[in-house]
Amino acid sequence: MIRNIETGRFERSLAALTAAGAVVTAGEIFFEHDKASFGNRWMWVPVVLGPVGAAAGIAGVFSKRAAKVVLPLASLTIIANGLQGTYLHARGIGQKPGGWRNTRYNLEMGPPLLAPLLVTLVGGMGVLAAILRRER
Repeated sequence: MIRNIETGRFERSLAALTAAGAVVTAGEIFFEHDKASFGNRWMWVPVVLGPVGAAAGIAGVFSKRAAKVVLPLASLTIIANGLQGTYLHARGIGQKPGGWRNTRYNLEMGPPLLAPLLVTLVGGMGVLAAILRRER
């Protein structure tokens, strides 16, 4: 692993993992938000950003320019959306009966509070891939 990082090979692998992670998380988000009938229009944003992150990750595997320009832009957008989702999920928990005074029940029955932060991990992988050295 260390040798792959030193030679720059890990950058392409991480870009590919970002693409795969974006597809998996976008699919999962679609099904979870579909259960909620996409009640808030912002629920569509992470679903749309999934294919964007996947395309940027795939492009980053094959193109150094895409890995250094397109991938970090898409990844930073995904991170921002994950943070926004955390806020929206926290707000949703607060709007359940009893709000935050009924924390345990509302955390179990309301929107998953920490799930959007998992999306930020996918974005973080893309940013890290852009920072790493690329193999020659």
